[in-house]
Amino acid sequence: MNIILAWTMPAALFILLLAMLFAMIRLLKGPQAQDRVLALDCMYLIGMLAMLVLGIHYASVNYFEAALLIALFGFVSSTAMAKFLLRGEVIE
Repeated sequence: MNIILAWTMPAALFILLLAMLFAMIRLLKGPQAQDRVLALDCMYLIGMLAMLVLGIHYASVNYFEAALLIALFGFVSSTAMAKFLLRGEVIE
């Protein structure tokens, strides 16, 4: 592995962990439901990015597939939450 990648991968994971912590604080403390939904979207995006960084670090395709699943489920859940907040029901 390249020496630059060996130093930047742990730094990137630490920064993503810090961002996840800040999003968790906003999720728990958010004054409105929209803030909490946005924090949840941010958390699944950070989780997907962490999976991609781990996939590059370990050179494994399985992490990329996990990141794709996280992105898919995150999009569906944020769409369902937005519909629930707008209309009060998910299934019509």
